[in-house]
Amino acid sequence: MGDSKVDVNAKSTVLVTVGTTSFDALIRTVDAHEVKQELSKRGCTRLLIRMGRGFYAPTKAEGGDEPLAVDHFTVSSSIADHLRASSLVISHAGSGSIFETLRLSKPLIAVVNDLMDNHQSELAEELADRKHLYYAPPLTLRRVIAYMNLDSIAP
Repeated sequence: MGDSKVDVNAKSTVLVTVGTTSFDALIRTVDAHEVKQELSKRGCTRLLIRMGRGFYAPTKAEGGDEPLAVDHFTVSSSIADHLRASSLVISHAGSGSIFETLRLSKPLIAVVNDLMDNHQSELAEELADRKHLYYAPPLTLRRVIAYMNLDSIAP
């Protein structure tokens, strides 16, 4: 169930985005070594993080002990270009980010910010129930990455 690779490309990029908001809990979670290892097991080689207005700066890495090359930025005028170039998107559960990612037919894990409105969790849960994306609170993200089956995602 959880052994399908994210992508067969030599450089498989995971884009993490919090939009223009602040969601340090998500950034801290994807910056954890265990989460990076899980992404690496799935065939990912690069982690690109849009940290928005957050204060937590993830570790930049190129090789060494890190399983992934990691880079981050705060804002981008062309987030659509980053979305198009990614093999997997891990995003806050804002409707704009969700629908922009789904329009591009990119696999998506929506992570709900508990500090935001409940409409985010309602939208993410409904779309996950319909098999359009995976949904996770920050604490279960590593487990979702480990067991997700991207072949089961419906367009």
